[in-house]
Amino acid sequence: MENLSFLIDGLLLGFVYGVAAMGLTLIWGVMNVINLAHGPIIALGSFGVYLLFSRLGMNPYLALIFTGAAGLLLGIVIYWIAINRVIEAPHLSSLLATFSVNMVIIGLGTAAFSTTPRNIDYSLGSLTFNTITIPISRIIAAVASIIFTAVLYLFLYRTTLGKYVRAVANNRAAAELMGIPSRRILALSFGLGSTLAALAGGLIATIFPFTILSGGVYELKSFVIGVLGGLGNPLGALIGGLALGLLEGIIPAFLPVTWVPVLEFALFVLILLFRPTGLFGVKK
Repeated sequence: MENLSFLIDGLLLGFVYGVAAMGLTLIWGVMNVINLAHGPIIALGSFGVYLLFSRLGMNPYLALIFTGAAGLLLGIVIYWIAINRVIEAPHLSSLLATFSVNMVIIGLGTAAFSTTPRNIDYSLGSLTFNTITIPISRIIAAVASIIFTAVLYLFLYRTTLGKYVRAVANNRAAAELMGIPSRRILALSFGLGSTLAALAGGLIATIFPFTILSGGVYELKSFVIGVLGGLGNPLGALIGGLALGLLEGIIPAFLPVTWVPVLEFALFVLILLFRPTGLFGVKK
C-alpha cells in the first residue's frame, strides 16, 4: 500500500511537472529558443502566490490567476528586452541572453527574499483510502494542471491568435507573407511560456517549501520531460511529465530517494542517444 501511495503522489506531481515543461517546450517549438530563465520564472511564480497569500490574505488558488497574468507580462518584457535582437542569431546568442536573464532574476530575488525557504501555510486536509493518504492540495494541483492544458489547447486550436502562433511556429516567413505580425506573436509565445512556468511555480508553492533557487530543480526536470515528450510538443510535455512523475513514484519503492535524479538524467541521456526527437517529437 505504501508503494501505491508513492505511485499516486508521483502521478499527481507529474501533471504539475508537465505544465512546467509545457512552458519550456512551447517557447522552443515556436521560437527555437531554449529558455534558461525558465527556472527563475517558476520560482517567481511560487513567490507571487506566496506574497498574495501572506500579504493580502488571498486564497492561493485564486492568486494563481494574478500570478499567471504577471508571468505573461514578464515574459513579453523579457522577449522585447533580451530576445528580440538575437532571435535571428545563432542559438548560442539566445542561450546567453536567457542565461543573463536567469542570473539577473536570481540576483534580484536573492536580494529581495534571501534564500530562506518559504511555504504557504494553507492546508485542505487529506483523503484517506484504507492506508493510502493523499493530500488534497496535490489533487487540486493536478486538476488545475489539466485545466491549464485544456485552456492552452483551446487557445492554440480555437482562437485566431492561437492559429497565428501555430502558423509562426510552422513557417515564420510564410506567416509574415500572410500579414501575421511575427515579432508580436513571438513576444506573445514567450509570454505564454512564462505564464505556464509561473502557474507551475504557484502550484508547486502549495505543495512544497521553496526559495528563489528552487526553480532550477524544476527547470532541469522540464528539460528531461521536454526531451522525453519531444521539444516543441506541448501535449507531449504533459505526457512526459506524467511519465517522470510515475518514475519518481516507482523508484523509492526499490531504491533510496537519492537515486531519483541519477535515473532521471540517465533516462535523459538515453533518449538523446536513441530517440533525440522524443516519443512525440516534432522534427524541425
